[in-house]
Amino acid sequence: MSSSKNRACLGAFAGAHGVKGEAKVKSFAEEPANIASYGAVETEDGGRQFTLTIIRTLKADLLLVRAPEIQSREDAESLKGARLYVDRDKLPAPDEDEFYLDDLVGLAVVDENDQLLGLVNAVYDFGAGDMIEIKNIPDIKGVRLVPFTKEDIPTVDIKAGQITVRREALFLDDEADPRASEANADAAKREEGA
Repeated sequence: MSSSKNRACLGAFAGAHGVKGEAKVKSFAEEPANIASYGAVETEDGGRQFTLTIIRTLKADLLLVRAPEIQSREDAESLKGARLYVDRDKLPAPDEDEFYLDDLVGLAVVDENDQLLGLVNAVYDFGAGDMIEIKNIPDIKGVRLVPFTKEDIPTVDIKAGQITVRREALFLDDEADPRASEANADAAKREEGA
C-alpha cells in the first residue's frame, strides 16, 4: 500500500444494486467515468483492489459498476462507504493553475492580510459542493467548514503552501451566517469523535 500522499481518492462505494454483486459508486473525478480509467482502485487500507467496469450512469456522479472481485450482493453492500484510491503517478499531472483537492490538505490558511488562520484538515463533498475543513484556528475550539468557492477562498497557492480564506467565511461569529451554526456544530462533533 502506498502512503496517502501518494494516492488520490477517486470515489466511494455507495451500496449494492441488484442481486449479482453490482455496486453503486460515487465518483469524485472531474469526469465521473474516469474512476475506471487508471487501473485497479484500492480501499483506503489497501486491503482490497477492484477492477471497475462501468455499466451505466445513474446520476451525474453516481455510477453503476461491476468488478470481478465483488462476488455477491452482500459483498457489494458490505463495501458501502469504502473510499477508492489510485496511485497519484497514474493520474495526469494537473495544469499549472490546477491542483487535486487532496493537495490542499495540510496547507496553511491565511486571511486577506496574510495573517495565519489555521490549517486545511480535510476536503469534503456533502453533495452541495466542496467544503474545506480548517483546524488550529486561534481562539477557536474544534474545526470550521468553509465552502470552496472563489468568493470565500479567493487564492490557492500550492507552491507557497497556503490558501487565502476571507475571515468572514470562517463564521467566527456564528450569528454572522445562519449556515454556520449547523455546519460548524457538525464539524465539532466529528472532531470530538476523532
